[in-house]
Amino acid sequence: MRARRRVPRSAATPAESAAAIAAARTVMRYNRPMLTRIQQFFERHIADPGAATRSEAERERSYQLATAALLIEMSRADDVVHAVERTAVAQAVRQAFDLDEEGTAELVRLAEAQADQATSLYEFTRLINANFDARQKEHVVELLWHVAYADGELDKYEEHLVRKIADLIYVPHIAFIRAKHHAKTRWEAARGA
Repeated sequence: MRARRRVPRSAATPAESAAAIAAARTVMRYNRPMLTRIQQFFERHIADPGAATRSEAERERSYQLATAALLIEMSRADDVVHAVERTAVAQAVRQAFDLDEEGTAELVRLAEAQADQATSLYEFTRLINANFDARQKEHVVELLWHVAYADGELDKYEEHLVRKIADLIYVPHIAFIRAKHHAKTRWEAARGA
């Protein structure tokens, strides 16, 4: 005779469970178009980063988007996103990539959406490793330091994240320290001004 499997009962009533399932399906249905748009954007601009058919402008846009997403992650590293950190992300993106206000806002918006959906840093560091030289990678690390110093204090989680990303994109320790020094010097000069 076959033993019956017991299915553990949850504390929720069947009506509550059905309502929760219906709510989850509604959220998934309404978020699907947004997720699809983001996925399509990334497929157009980032997927197959090594393809020879991609133009220089497309490769540059990939660099910008992956970098901006890492900067967003940096601003969230200490679990408190200060307004000054948001401003630092926008300034870093605007200055590093010579974008206008509208282009900066769009890039930051797309990067925030992608960072929200990301399951790991690998999604961004893979693109950087596949496409960018040592100078560009060091520039990414310097931008990360810039955002980390933006609120006036370097949190241990921020420092850990910069170190982790630098390791993932194979930035040598000397370049890591040089980028930190440049970012700190610029921050101190801006604070003193």
